[in-house]
Amino acid sequence: MQLEEIEVTCYSGYKHNERPVNFTCRGRIVQIAEVIDRWYEGHSAASMPPLDYYKVKGDDGAVYILRYNQLFDTWAILVSQDTRK
Repeated sequence: MQLEEIEVTCYSGYKHNERPVNFTCRGRIVQIAEVIDRWYEGHSAASMPPLDYYKVKGDDGAVYILRYNQLFDTWAILVSQDTRK
């Protein structure tokens, strides 16, 4: 599995980038129909940047894993070797 940088539009409520609304990957915009799950890494470890992960279902019916790096304010999508074509 590899990460590919993407552009994400977020809803910002009580916090910045509270949840993703849509993302653009390889020139295609995918609307997020549902946030299935979310989890966090590195928030309590000084040696790791804070990372927020979102498992989402797109309007195309596919399931994606998105990662937000708070330190660099960047988003990425988890892609497998098969889907990087």
